[in-house]
Amino acid sequence: MTATVSGDTGPVAFIGLGMMGRPMAERLVAAGFDVRGADMAAEARQALADKGAVVFDSARAAADGCDIVVTMLPDGSVVREVLLGEGAVATCLKPGVLVIDMSSSAPMGTRLLGAGLLERGLALVDAPVSGGVARARDGSLCIMAGGRQADVARAQPLLDAMGATVIHAGPLGCGHAAKALNNYVSAAGLAAACEATLIGEAFGVDPGTLVDILNASTGRNNSTEVKLKPHILSGSFASGFAMALMAKDLHTASDLAKELGMTACGAEQAAALWSAALADLGQGADHTLIHTFLNKRAQSRKPV
Repeated sequence: MTATVSGDTGPVAFIGLGMMGRPMAERLVAAGFDVRGADMAAEARQALADKGAVVFDSARAAADGCDIVVTMLPDGSVVREVLLGEGAVATCLKPGVLVIDMSSSAPMGTRLLGAGLLERGLALVDAPVSGGVARARDGSLCIMAGGRQADVARAQPLLDAMGATVIHAGPLGCGHAAKALNNYVSAAGLAAACEATLIGEAFGVDPGTLVDILNASTGRNNSTEVKLKPHILSGSFASGFAMALMAKDLHTASDLAKELGMTACGAEQAAALWSAALADLGQGADHTLIHTFLNKRAQSRKPV
């Protein structure tokens, strides 16, 4: 479904055209927004240009004269550097511009960023996404937005063009907090499902059969439904979401609990598990390779 473009929405800068950013920017182009994309990769820029956007190799050049700036970058530190660092995007923005950070950033850092932008007369909404590359392409992402009600309402037409579900999670930073916590629950479910299939197989239960049982029972979760058979039991390990990103989000969730003075044993253990897997499998590993890591760990504990 094509979103209705607000009549007063001017040019939109989209900074970060990676695996998620580019298809999201393409959804905005398809919805009729005047998109100006920026990325260091020439191939990514050309792909978006082929869809009808104007593209730049400089984030500042793309943002100059825009009414809305969208960032989809590796983490909050990169977002802050792009917006407020040397050659900052913020220096070319007129007061009243809305910045929408759709990256997976640390929520406490998001609040500090919002304060820095507010000093320059700029508004910030944090609006991370869930759903992966496939849902970015078809515009069916779940988007969790944090910020003032008026700012989220202003961002709504763009968010509707990129997602099927847009939820206002609360004040600034709540979107990023919700994203990290969602990925904690998702990662815990995936690791549990992988361990269950490994234990079951060792006992004699076919992994595929166990997945069918889980999906017909109370153990059902997103991982058992959409990851186990297509990406793990098939041996493809090609879900399109990196283990490095999952590990980062788990540390964000665990760190948030610590910053709030809370003890969160499950989040801490999950962060430690996925960090160990990342160290073992490398930065390029798909997150579904957690199954391989857990299998290796299980085998190492077998008696010789």
